[in-house]
Amino acid sequence: MPQSTTAKRRAVVLLSGGMDSCVCATLAARDYDAAAMHIQYGQRTEARELKSFQQVCDRLGIKHRLVFRDPVFRAIGGSALTDDQIAVPEAEAEFRGSSPSERGSQIPVTYVPFRNAHFLSAAVSWAEVLGAEKIYIGAVEQDSSGYPDCRPEFYQAFNEAIRIGTRAGNEKSGIEIVTPLIGMRKAGIVTLGLELGAPLDLTWSCYSREDRACGICESCVLRMRAFAAAGAHDPIPYEQTASGTAAQK
Repeated sequence: MPQSTTAKRRAVVLLSGGMDSCVCATLAARDYDAAAMHIQYGQRTEARELKSFQQVCDRLGIKHRLVFRDPVFRAIGGSALTDDQIAVPEAEAEFRGSSPSERGSQIPVTYVPFRNAHFLSAAVSWAEVLGAEKIYIGAVEQDSSGYPDCRPEFYQAFNEAIRIGTRAGNEKSGIEIVTPLIGMRKAGIVTLGLELGAPLDLTWSCYSREDRACGICESCVLRMRAFAAAGAHDPIPYEQTASGTAAQK
């Protein structure tokens, strides 16, 4: 049977190499000719995240990739992810036994100041060059770390800025940021990823280690909780659990 000659429309996906961005990239690659962007911003695990990015792209068949370094966050500091003077906290101290939604307006020290705005600006610029109509980002508001740049209102405002401030925004078909996971719980994201066949085994979520996930930082604990709630096995290796016991090797 002859193949269709109709070309897929193009989308840019911001792919960190983490679980949420992997599921988001799987959706983008399913529905669009996806181009993946990865930004190294001086985070503690940038080498391991880059490895995950490349492997996820390989598995999903995403050939068009852009990797570059943004030095701003290392220069300004202010986050445990980019400032060596600020320790990555263990989840017990960060959560104090509560769920992220119960912590209210408390913003953890792992928040990187206005990071997603930088990432989206780069993605919008690339989307204009590529003629892409969508930008996928795996932002999650619920069961997240309470980061202010993961709120739906932030992306609504950014879409308005794109409409006003880009060449594409003044044309018939503009660029739109889409956040398909933003209202989901982490367990639901795991379930969706498994249903889609997303390569979750290639992803990396740990804030502090690159060999084995620490198992005690906030990101590790959120991930482990999500897999447990979904009734699924987390395929990545952990050094220990948040209770302090050795994780299964």
